[in-house]
Amino acid sequence: MSAIRPWRTIERRKSRQIMVGKVPVGGDAPITVQTMTNTPTEDAAATIDQIRRCEDAGADIIRVSCPTEEATAAMPAIVRAANIPIVADIHFHYKRALEAADAGAACLRINPGNIGSDARVAEVVRAAKANGCAIRIGVNAGSLEKDLLEKYGEPCPEALVESALDHIKLLQDHDFHDYKVAVKASDVFLAVSAYMGLAEAVDCPLHLGITEAGGLIGGTVKSSIGIGNLLWAGIGDTIRVSLSAEPEDEVRVGFEILKALGLRTRGVRVVSCPSCARQGFDVIRTVQALEERLQHIKTPLSLSVLGCVVNGPGEARETDIGITGGGKGKHMVYLSGMTDHHVADADMLDHIVRLVEEKAAEIQAGMTDAGEADEAPAPQPAG
Repeated sequence: MSAIRPWRTIERRKSRQIMVGKVPVGGDAPITVQTMTNTPTEDAAATIDQIRRCEDAGADIIRVSCPTEEATAAMPAIVRAANIPIVADIHFHYKRALEAADAGAACLRINPGNIGSDARVAEVVRAAKANGCAIRIGVNAGSLEKDLLEKYGEPCPEALVESALDHIKLLQDHDFHDYKVAVKASDVFLAVSAYMGLAEAVDCPLHLGITEAGGLIGGTVKSSIGIGNLLWAGIGDTIRVSLSAEPEDEVRVGFEILKALGLRTRGVRVVSCPSCARQGFDVIRTVQALEERLQHIKTPLSLSVLGCVVNGPGEARETDIGITGGGKGKHMVYLSGMTDHHVADADMLDHIVRLVEEKAAEIQAGMTDAGEADEAPAPQPAG
């Protein structure tokens, strides 16, 4: 049967599926959202606290740096406390990979070519197989191998893809196939082109990201352009938005990208106007307050916040709850697209929060009655 709105259809690339702990990645599994802790890993309590905040924000998978023996020594406690799979970030010390695998990491982030001889790669593969670990190959334009830089003259899509294929071969030579691959760059054009080339060359799941993207605003824009373009083209099975911001902010931006493309649904989707002189209330401050106060809502629903009646009624017809600015401090509230009642300016914020909470509870009750899964349980990620 043809789609009602074919222009919204995204045909996902056919990739094989792997498991990262209990979370499926690739195939027809929902696209997962990842982030990375920035606490010293050896401080298990601080790391667990940060993981908990990221879980609350909706993270499906989280990466933890393991640069030292002290860091991997803290991993068993961190893995036990986490409700989502832990990816151990390994760079040059192959023994850290062995320790992290034994400590319960669900995935090892490595570049096989950077950890030494073929014998060392074989040891890491044996540890991964013995502990049920996946492996993420992480290629970065900023750390390409010298021979590839000499061959191509500079980081380019072909160089990133060739690096990825070289690393993949090292794992395949040891009969290891539970891997996903990233070819990241801080240059949006370079990253997107490299991912498109890699998507044609391999069938494994792809981990998307624009690395070193920048701060919260600039990095969100760059990541949305790069990751959004690839997802729209059907490429990508798991994402990480790399920001100079708190990890939970990365998770929220990642979900917003997926929500904008209709690929995941979690929490409140806000439709709001940029505000103008016609506004009947302070739209900007109202939306800021609502986004802050509604972060605890995990049930997918939509809210429109429009300052006047020019576009307000039309937008409200398409959302679960709507508010449109009116005169003399009285604003129209829409429920399920229909005008319902007025609310006074002074009561508006609390009133909208209460309506959203009630609607979320109603939707959740309906999902439970229908026997559908709630947001939280493993193995399937949210959305």
